[in-house]
Amino acid sequence: MVNFKEDEQLNMLNHSCAHLMAQAVKHLYPQAKFWVGPVVAEGFYYDIDLGDDVIRDEDIAAIEKEMKKVAKSGKKIIRHEISKEEALEMFKDDSYKLDLISNLEDGNISCYTQGDFTDLCRGPHVDNVKLCRHFKLIRHSGAYWKGDSKNKMLQRIYGVCFPTAEELEAHLQLLEEAKERDHRKIGKDMGLFMVDDLVGRGLPMFLPKGYVIWQELENYIKNKERKLGYQHVMTPCVGTVDLYKTSGHWDHYKDNMFPAMEVEGESFVLRPMNCPHHMMIYANRIHSYKDLPIRIGEIAHDFRFEASGTLKGIERGRHFCQNDAHLFVTPEQIKDEFSKVVDLIFSTYKDFGITDYRCVLSLRDPEDKEKYHDDDEMWNKAENALREVMDSLGIEYTEEIGEAAFYGPKLDVNVKPAVGNEYTLSTCQLDFCLPAKFELTYVDRDGEKKTPVVLHRAILGSLDRFMAYILEETKGNLPTWLAPVQARIMPVKTDDPELNAYAQKIYDALDAADVRVELDDRAEKLGYRMREGQVQKVPYLLVIGMKEKEDGTVAYRLHGQKETTVLPLDEFVAKLTTEIETKAR
Repeated sequence: MVNFKEDEQLNMLNHSCAHLMAQAVKHLYPQAKFWVGPVVAEGFYYDIDLGDDVIRDEDIAAIEKEMKKVAKSGKKIIRHEISKEEALEMFKDDSYKLDLISNLEDGNISCYTQGDFTDLCRGPHVDNVKLCRHFKLIRHSGAYWKGDSKNKMLQRIYGVCFPTAEELEAHLQLLEEAKERDHRKIGKDMGLFMVDDLVGRGLPMFLPKGYVIWQELENYIKNKERKLGYQHVMTPCVGTVDLYKTSGHWDHYKDNMFPAMEVEGESFVLRPMNCPHHMMIYANRIHSYKDLPIRIGEIAHDFRFEASGTLKGIERGRHFCQNDAHLFVTPEQIKDEFSKVVDLIFSTYKDFGITDYRCVLSLRDPEDKEKYHDDDEMWNKAENALREVMDSLGIEYTEEIGEAAFYGPKLDVNVKPAVGNEYTLSTCQLDFCLPAKFELTYVDRDGEKKTPVVLHRAILGSLDRFMAYILEETKGNLPTWLAPVQARIMPVKTDDPELNAYAQKIYDALDAADVRVELDDRAEKLGYRMREGQVQKVPYLLVIGMKEKEDGTVAYRLHGQKETTVLPLDEFVAKLTTEIETKAR
């Protein structure tokens, strides 16, 4: 999908269209005052104070109609410069503009005028409002002034603009595709998870069917890890502030953590990550070089105070569960263990059919050292070590400055979803810092105490985000092994005792084979039950009539297909269990 901010032509066009929208809003709401109207990756928006008026869905059409009227007028968009004093006088009745002007340096300030509307702006803009006629207002929401919850709530309207009607229509079709793939919609249709403000924003709750998927993912990755020598642990969701001061997270990550809780003279926080706990598990006993590598894994509950505007279903929440692990290794073992982590990542991606991804070596920004542990020698050593390992493994990668963790560089594997921008799914981080902070040691072959190196790694990232990714990639059409309901049995007539008895026999056979099966014998029309099964993305819909009963067969239809296949009951059970056991896609 296009990035409006990065495309120079679209950036200028959408910036101009933001002013067009503001002009139309001003015509309809004369009391309107405007904060900022920037171009973002998804298009443009404007933050507006309408006083006591509130924008509703039905008001958007009226704003669009007025925008078309203004665009049709063909007014020139004229840039002019005024002094700071003139700007303060021009906008003396607008507290939002006065705030902006007061923060500008002395000197001339640029404005743009189109007909009866003038606004502060650096520009540039297109020459004529007519060029902005191919637009669409996408959505609206609330937004705190300056993003601060202590300030007034403004109203934000989002839109997009393109040079041609054809490009706009193509983009709108992509947005419709994105809606159909949105894991929040899919999750609601399939009954997977919910969010309620009374519980708290960003705190999703998994419903029974959603938790089935969650457990399947947990079992899948734990089984792969066990075969590679991982030992799984369970650690608490809280820790003392002192724990995070020792690790350095308190200095570098405090703003992303929930506030401390004072209990019996101690300060505790909800943990944002698991490495400090795992460091303490390693420190629990003395280790020899013969013990290493030690691989500690956990499906761990973590909490981060994400801004409310960034929350998105289970893709980005304030509570999530990381598929986390920490590998304690000798320096000589770095390459081999890092290679095994990379193999595990790519093996997992192959199992799920993930092919559109890229590898990124995330490094420290040497010009912004406050964000990172202060040790130039350590950073040079860690970055060079990771770069050498990547090169020796023949992994293609790009380097990105400023994306490292505060304690060390990392490999990020960024996936490109079917819709939307890429994001990091898997990561492996090289850390010389935390083992030293926690004074971790092992006894080397020469009898001396040495400090281990730690690899922080997450294969599925968080189970929550990984589930969101898979739901959106598949549109909820999960492989049978992962589907919360794998088969649904629907007798054609629900008031026939003999037919119901046969449907129950099929249910018992599948249930005995550990298939997740439902018997839908509600007094509803078959067509209604079929449609409901389609909406809930059940892979196998079994329609059972008298012929199937008499022949001892099963007639099934795969999700998304119209053809019906008939098999003897025992063959169908064998086929389905094999498909589940082999995790066929």
